[in-house]
Amino acid sequence: MIIVTGGAGFIGSNLVRGLNEKGREDILIVDNLTNGEKCKNMNALKFNDYIDKETFKQAVIDGYYDEADINAVFHIGACSDTMEYNGRYMMDNNYEYSKALLHFCLDHHVPFIYASSASVYGNGRNGFKESPECEGALNVYAFSKMQFDRYVSRILPHAKSQVVGLRYFNVYGPQEMHKGRMASIVYQLYNQLAKDGAIRLFEGTDGYGNGEQRRDFIYVKDVVKVNLYFWQKPKQSGIFNCGTGQAHTFNAVAESVIRAKGHGKIEYIPFPETLQGKYQSFTEADPSKLLAAGYNGGFHTLEDAVKDYCQYLDEKGGYL
Repeated sequence: MIIVTGGAGFIGSNLVRGLNEKGREDILIVDNLTNGEKCKNMNALKFNDYIDKETFKQAVIDGYYDEADINAVFHIGACSDTMEYNGRYMMDNNYEYSKALLHFCLDHHVPFIYASSASVYGNGRNGFKESPECEGALNVYAFSKMQFDRYVSRILPHAKSQVVGLRYFNVYGPQEMHKGRMASIVYQLYNQLAKDGAIRLFEGTDGYGNGEQRRDFIYVKDVVKVNLYFWQKPKQSGIFNCGTGQAHTFNAVAESVIRAKGHGKIEYIPFPETLQGKYQSFTEADPSKLLAAGYNGGFHTLEDAVKDYCQYLDEKGGYL
């Protein structure tokens, strides 16, 4: 059995699909369907069972899975809302929950592959290498991810089974429609263009020109490839960046959407005061550690990935 937490969510559901394509259907999806829209993400998936995240956590604590034949745990589930300011909730959901699953996997020698975040690098002024001197959380979401990474780093030298953390950069692609304001910029720009015939980007900030803020955008299909790479390399452990290593401007993303749709224009709006001091104007993964671990699956180009994603949105409403 393979367990995928957050398996009804964006990255998790794509990962389940990737496991299906590898011939695995003996999958337990763990999630929280308070947002019932997420159930649509499971329509195209093959899996054995579903369980609520709190029920699952208690079952783990109670020893229900102690004798289960578990091949791997992919821990993708988390609160990913960077505008959530309830620190107590965030740390319980993203930190304590993750610790409980980590120790279960260590105790039972189960490979544990989990989702971290490039948000741990803060404003990025110290670079984007998997090193403490590069880290600096700008919000409590980033802090929860950073603290768990640091906890894992202390555990890793003594771990007897695989533990892999993947610091996701700006992921976009099918199955993210339920995310609302936290959906990717590609999805938001696609919808703006469909509604108004124009795309709106932020004016310049932090020394960047209008729409010239730069992020490392990575297609969700590539994120799945990286996860599956480590799943097939159970001797590999560590915390790795999961990004393309090439930043693109928001203007470039907008232009790719416009080309994919064949029409549209770009407009600029004032930078929101609520994001001042909490916004990453530049991210770019340092992929050297990932490549040194042997990953050679490559990444989609921005142009090709945006075109592919727009086709999903046009033909299937964004679902697999």
